[in-house]
Amino acid sequence: MLSPAELRERYERVGAEVGPGVTVVAATKYVALADLGALVEAGIEVVGENRVQDLEAKHAAYGDAFRWHFIGRLQSNKVRVVNRICELVHSLDSHSAAERLEVPALVQVNLAGEESKGGVAPGELGDYLRYGVRGLSTMPPAAADPEGSRAWFRRLRELAAEHDLAELSMGTTQDYAVAAAEGATYVRVGSVLFR
Repeated sequence: MLSPAELRERYERVGAEVGPGVTVVAATKYVALADLGALVEAGIEVVGENRVQDLEAKHAAYGDAFRWHFIGRLQSNKVRVVNRICELVHSLDSHSAAERLEVPALVQVNLAGEESKGGVAPGELGDYLRYGVRGLSTMPPAAADPEGSRAWFRRLRELAAEHDLAELSMGTTQDYAVAAAEGATYVRVGSVLFR
C-alpha cells in the first residue's frame, strides 16, 4: 500500500482530471481491511465495495470514516446490509433487490448485452423507474484504448436524458477521464490510486 501522502496526491490528481461535479469513488475491492487506515489519512471520502461481506467487515472497523457506496452485483438477500451502511448503490439490476432497497440507487445498464456482465437491457430500463432511481451506471466492453469506451458512455448519457435521470456512474481506472468528458457524475477508480 502506498503512503497516505502518495494516496492523497493520486486522489487529488484524479479529482483535478475529472473536474468539479464528479465524485471520485475509491474502489476498495482489493484493499485489505488493515490498509484502509491509509485511505482515511489520505482524506479519501467515498469508497465503493463490491462484496457485501467485505463492506460489512470494513464498515465495522471504519464506520463513518467514509461515505460507503456499493458497486458490485447486489443480491436481494444482501440488501438489508447495504440499506444499513450505504448512501448509494451503483449496480441495481434486479426487481427483487429494487423492492427491498431503501437507499438511492443507479440502474446498471448492460449496453453491449455482454453475457458475463450484470445489468439490464436498455429496453428494460423503464420498468425500473417506478423505484425512484437516481440515475444509471454501466461497464462498457473492454477496450485497448480509453477512447474505445466513449461511444458507450455517450449512449448511457443519452439514455439517462431520455428518462430524465441526472446521475451517471461510468468510468474506471482505464477510462475515467473519457467518462467524465461524457457526463459522468461518479467515476470508480482502483488501481490508479493503489498501484
